[in-house]
Amino acid sequence: MKAIAVTPGAGVPEIVERPVPEPSAGEALVRICRVGVDGTDYEVIEGSHGGVPEGEEQLILGHEAVGIVEDANGTDLEEGQYVVPTVRRLPAGVERNEYFDNGEPDMAPEGEYVERGIVGAHGFMAEYVTSPADCLVPISADLAPLGFLVEPISITEKALEHARATRSAFDWEAESAIVLGNGSLGLLTVAMFTETLEYDRVYCLGRRDRPDPSIDIIERLGATYIDSRETPVPEIPTAYEEMDVVYEATGYAKHAFESIEALAPNGVAALLGVPEDWEFDVDGGRLHRELVLHNKALVGSVNSNRRHFERAIDKLSALPEWALEDLVSGVYGLEAFDRAFPEATASVAAGGHGSATPADDDTTIKTAVEFEGI
Repeated sequence: MKAIAVTPGAGVPEIVERPVPEPSAGEALVRICRVGVDGTDYEVIEGSHGGVPEGEEQLILGHEAVGIVEDANGTDLEEGQYVVPTVRRLPAGVERNEYFDNGEPDMAPEGEYVERGIVGAHGFMAEYVTSPADCLVPISADLAPLGFLVEPISITEKALEHARATRSAFDWEAESAIVLGNGSLGLLTVAMFTETLEYDRVYCLGRRDRPDPSIDIIERLGATYIDSRETPVPEIPTAYEEMDVVYEATGYAKHAFESIEALAPNGVAALLGVPEDWEFDVDGGRLHRELVLHNKALVGSVNSNRRHFERAIDKLSALPEWALEDLVSGVYGLEAFDRAFPEATASVAAGGHGSATPADDDTTIKTAVEFEGI
């Protein structure tokens, strides 16, 4: 079978040939249809995040996928059924821990999990994959063409679940929210905020010039676009308003601390971006005081579990069709798979080795690789 793999740090993925995997007991064989590409993939390609399976030199990419059950292999799944695979798995040779036993592998500490297509385990960007049946979440045929969006939506589902949990000790209802970052995850979250959570006022912060398709989506959803070059995060309360919810999806380390200043009293910020090491000065005393005296909270969130995937499918069905069509700027077959990785292609063409920073592209928002038509 064909797969798309990378040698971390090489800067560009390539098509490789691999044997069709055989499912073990409790696993199903899945024929992959589509796999989304996101910022984490670029970090893996660059070599700044993730890692290959033990004893191997390459990693098969892909953690946002949708496929069809080819061989149910005695599980409760049905052949021909569309499924979305979750990402975290138990490492080979490691005993099950309480997090996996409780159905919450997303909370397992580092070293007690692998992530398909990211660290320690091959991903889903291949014609066939195997997976434990309990890691495959059924999705209807009408939603399957966009099933690769379930994983990123599940990431937001988990982050908001944990953010709300920090406010559960008192009567709290959010009216305003801002998403920091207008990449594909940020735009999906803006859509969730305006269409399913129905916050009264929604904002999205970015660094793009008009005209831009991401800004068009933000504003058509009824949200307000804020250019961070004109209004930095600490100035948002003065220029706009204090925010009950801040959703950080940039990986820009200063935003974690600036979010404290943007929050309203009793507000909560969910941090999802993963920055590289960066030392800079902050007024720790002032920020500490803000957290304490105004009952603010910061919560970090990574990955998601089956419960979040199931909720994400419901959210996907509720999002406007036009927004999803505008968000997905390209689905490419194997003959043109490199077009699904425009940032890596552009970086290599310029003599670099890939980049986790999105290229300045006026049209590309979200891409996917198609192995099997839906």
